[in-house]
Amino acid sequence: MSMALSTEEQRILAEIETRLAEDDPRLARRLITHGGTPRRRVRLIAAVVIAALGVITALVSAILAAFS
Repeated sequence: MSMALSTEEQRILAEIETRLAEDDPRLARRLITHGGTPRRRVRLIAAVVIAALGVITALVSAILAAFS
């Protein structure tokens, strides 16, 4: 669950980002470049787990139907 930032919090965050870019531009570029990567990785893992559960459910259902 995410909450929207207030105007003041957004201003503070923008100030932190600006100072980071000034103090360590290399780190700032790395954070910007790789910012979305963990979220995509989590989505991919979740999709694989859901697909695997679907396959397992189908196999168990087929086995139970064969023995019924």
